[in-house]
Amino acid sequence: MARQAGATALCMLCLAAPALAQSGYAGDGSGTDNERLLPDVYPAGPVLDSGEWLREPYDPLFDIDWSVALRGSYSKATSGERFDIRLVPSIGLEHIGSRSAINFDASAEIVRPSEGGKVDIGALRLGLQAGYDLDSVTRATAAGNLSLTQATPGTPGLATNIAIAPQTISGGGDVGIARQFGKFNIGVTGAAQRNIFGPTTLTTAAVTDNSDQNYWAIDAGLRVGFQVTPIFEVFGQAGAGRDIFDQPSTALAAYPNATDVTLKGGVTGRWNDILEVTASTGVGLRRFDAASLGEVVTQLYDAQITFTPDPTWRMTAGFATTVAPPGPNGGGTARVDYTANAEVAYTVNSWLGLRALADWNAARFAGSADTETGYGLGAGADYKVNAHTALSADYGYDHAESTANGTQDAHRITVGITLSR
Repeated sequence: MARQAGATALCMLCLAAPALAQSGYAGDGSGTDNERLLPDVYPAGPVLDSGEWLREPYDPLFDIDWSVALRGSYSKATSGERFDIRLVPSIGLEHIGSRSAINFDASAEIVRPSEGGKVDIGALRLGLQAGYDLDSVTRATAAGNLSLTQATPGTPGLATNIAIAPQTISGGGDVGIARQFGKFNIGVTGAAQRNIFGPTTLTTAAVTDNSDQNYWAIDAGLRVGFQVTPIFEVFGQAGAGRDIFDQPSTALAAYPNATDVTLKGGVTGRWNDILEVTASTGVGLRRFDAASLGEVVTQLYDAQITFTPDPTWRMTAGFATTVAPPGPNGGGTARVDYTANAEVAYTVNSWLGLRALADWNAARFAGSADTETGYGLGAGADYKVNAHTALSADYGYDHAESTANGTQDAHRITVGITLSR
């Protein structure tokens, strides 16, 4: 066997000899007669020094998504009939790293009402979210937001004597850090927000100045959770905040500056990726600096449910309690809101999706007899023409009752087309 192997190797060498001779290569392989080692023939440094071979031809830092939607909306309400055209462009940037995640989104809503032909900016929103894992059990987060919104006259709940609704500008940011300690988890947050309200123009041409509603909101929070079982977590939350106004309230004849303190406890249940339920209750205290304004004590209730039995169905519902300043359209010293919502989405197939939603709200105003209630129902469908084009159709009904504006109803039909990346 050894002799056969030696003979085979000798034959292969003899067959290769003519090719080697034609290559013109000769020498013993030393640095003087091997042209691969001669100067100016090949790079002196190794190719790996440049690192270019590791670089992908197209590897951007951010993944970019954008869309442009054109929608036409017809509504028949207590305030009358109207047809509006909306252009809604949006863009999103996302970066996912080994430890970090950054998301930026921006959108605008450009409205052209049927009467007058004037083009308005109904909404402009910017958002930034970032997260970074300091280690395997510690995560830091930060977020920023900026929004400019203005309600369109004729919107349910908006007084019929308002010709131009006030612009609302809101912007701020928050930071937080969360850490796991075995079965315990602790999170600390801090936030600052600025709210500015523009003037209101009535149909009588009278202008109401809302600058006394402009304020800063500064908040801090602490959350402590304990994983009782792999499914259930119990938690407690505490929060403290300050609302600082630019000037005294015209109606209250005093600065409505206030300190808020909240304390809540609750439980969260997670059953794989199918069902997640969170419920909490507590108490909130809003104490004003001006002794004449007193204080507001509110029972707080919050709940959220997400049910996804399979990839085609998604059902969500929620209930929340919020305490905030009354705003330009409210009275008294504080607005206490109770809101509930539910939504069902069903993916029929790869090109058709259906959805339905419902919401309810009620508000009371501390120091005032004013009240607000309302509810809404809606249904819609999305049809994907191709990977970049989708058609949508929606129907919505809104009902609102308030002490200031009476009863208002509205039926609205919206159809649109969306082009996306």
